[in-house]
Amino acid sequence: MTQMKKNFDMANTITIALTFILFTVALFATGFTKDLLLEAGVLLVSIKIILMGSANRDSNKEIIRKLNEINEKLQDGKSNAPR
Repeated sequence: MTQMKKNFDMANTITIALTFILFTVALFATGFTKDLLLEAGVLLVSIKIILMGSANRDSNKEIIRKLNEINEKLQDGKSNAPR
């Protein structure tokens, strides 16, 4: 559950909930017709975009962490260098 909270912030949760509500409304408005596949596709694309955004956020955090480590090593190397 903590992993889920880490990946989904409040904005993502609201977006998924709103998209699902609109999907449900469209389902009852159009009925079980061929438009159901279109509505399901829109729902899945929306969720996929949100998941890709959270994966990018995690990746960016890892890159920043590694860059900070490199920067610290470079700073330590400059302070230990003979003059």
